[in-house]
Amino acid sequence: MSFETVAQTLEQAHQRIRSARTDHDGDLRTGIDLGTATCVITVVDSTGDPVWIDFDRTAAIRDGVVVDFAAAAAAVRKLKATAEDELGVELINAATAYPPCIGEADSRACRFVLESAGFDEVVLIDEVSAANKTLDVADGVVIDVGGGSTGVGVFEAGQLTALDDRPGGGHHLDLILAGALGVTIAEAEECKRAGSGDHLAILRPGIERIGSSIRDLTRGAEHLELHLAGGALMLPGADTTISKYLGRRVRGYPHALLITPLGIARYAS
Repeated sequence: MSFETVAQTLEQAHQRIRSARTDHDGDLRTGIDLGTATCVITVVDSTGDPVWIDFDRTAAIRDGVVVDFAAAAAAVRKLKATAEDELGVELINAATAYPPCIGEADSRACRFVLESAGFDEVVLIDEVSAANKTLDVADGVVIDVGGGSTGVGVFEAGQLTALDDRPGGGHHLDLILAGALGVTIAEAEECKRAGSGDHLAILRPGIERIGSSIRDLTRGAEHLELHLAGGALMLPGADTTISKYLGRRVRGYPHALLITPLGIARYAS
């Protein structure tokens, strides 16, 4: 899929944040992204086009592991109810995703959260494969930089040939920025999300640490282009920093924090 097509899709998704599209086609599918900083609900129609996106700030998930089941279920239940009110339909089935290497028990806990919130049938998928459901990379490396970890998947001829993750993500960048500016972690997160490149120099060591993880997880695939998903590296210049650090081609996307949530919804039955 071309960069232009993906960018257009992500712009459409951005327009659906708390703004429902009612002229959708066929049955609706729901994705729940249980992130470290936010819980995101994405609803798509039968063609995979976004019709509703919403989010809730929550600390119930840490690095893909459910640390507060009740809070996580409450956040999903709230998002589900709001989406149903806006769309005028009941959302029954859903998909959710987990970091590549958290283990079977913890990934099942993500499914139990959705079931507790009222979803009947829940599909589980790893976050990197979910991201590529949006990007449709046939030959390349898909990198999902979440709040707590960086997931890396190598795709060759349309097949996932390697999958792993490493600690380190947006939360660690927040810690660096908070310490440097003397602000709270929440305030640092807001500064990072503001989308300016003012703090790139401060965050460079953290970004390069993520780059080091990418290098370690893609040995033997250095010829493949890197595709960045997730909100952690959306600040201007982050993709260039990774590219210079690794000496490799890096592709960043607008509204990259919506790549994985949209892909999760597209995996729902």
